[in-house]
Amino acid sequence: MDKKIYFVTDLHLGVPTLEDSHERELKLIRLLDSIKDDTEMLFLMGDLFDFWFEYKTVIPRGYVRLLGKLSQLIDSGIAIHLFAGNHDLWTFDYPQKEVGIQVHREPMVMTLRDKKFHLVHGDGRGPGDRGYKFLKKVFECKFNQFLFRWLHPDVGIGLALKWSHNHRVKKLKKEAEGNYYSVIEETRLYKYAQECIKENPEIDYFVFGHQHKPMQYKVDNGAAVTVVGNWIRDFTYAVFDGNKIELLTFKE
Repeated sequence: MDKKIYFVTDLHLGVPTLEDSHERELKLIRLLDSIKDDTEMLFLMGDLFDFWFEYKTVIPRGYVRLLGKLSQLIDSGIAIHLFAGNHDLWTFDYPQKEVGIQVHREPMVMTLRDKKFHLVHGDGRGPGDRGYKFLKKVFECKFNQFLFRWLHPDVGIGLALKWSHNHRVKKLKKEAEGNYYSVIEETRLYKYAQECIKENPEIDYFVFGHQHKPMQYKVDNGAAVTVVGNWIRDFTYAVFDGNKIELLTFKE
């Protein structure tokens, strides 16, 4: 049996609380257990956690079951890649050194089964969104990270989770309006993909996270775009078998 390549994104573990996100964590583990025998590679397309910051000797509380399961899969020979998103951009070397996950911070074009994939979480890509792009530069500044590290973890992580929770409530409300992302051609990720194929028309597939609404469409050169969705309410994932990429919903 030919093994497959899987994509999962936007779990935002930790919101609204660790206890409330625990079932989502266990649900993902059940998915991983169900696909482990036919998985060649697993791509985590970002925002695995709603907030993550690595102090020198401290990491956020929770998530041990998922991290343990990912370690187990890696030990069995499955390669796992994480494309850091806007909620886990303060992921440093812990996932790689302690778990074995390969972490990527920039877009990558990778050849998978003789097809070219453009992979990135998707935050800050495409035109506009200048406010976030500026904020991201602030967060990525080494000096600002140094200053944040001086906050006690209970204070720093607590403040970050509260800010992230407020942002999440606003975004979920906007998504619930029904017309959010209704015009694909107006989305930043569509425009970003269109720009990318001008520079690299050989791309066959784009895979994104970030946008939360699961969808598939094609851009001008015929490349297929998959926005994997989320593991908050839709529980979607994508699978590539070498011939096509499908967007699926996990149902037990």
